[in-house]
Amino acid sequence: MRNSVRKLRSSRELSQSQLGTALGVSRQTINAIETERYTPSLPLAMSMAKFFEVTVEEMFHPDESPADDQ
Repeated sequence: MRNSVRKLRSSRELSQSQLGTALGVSRQTINAIETERYTPSLPLAMSMAKFFEVTVEEMFHPDESPADDQ
């Protein structure tokens, strides 16, 4: 799953640590989400969307594969 977390965080000039603190998670969690090694839980995804004032759908994008197009 692709996401726009790094772009949104950078646009607000926040460090990963600052975003993690605001959301109650570690900097490592933010890094793992940004590098797409971890997909956040629904409650965390919703908290992130609320923090950035976007929808979850605007933040997280499912990977499209050829099977998705059929």
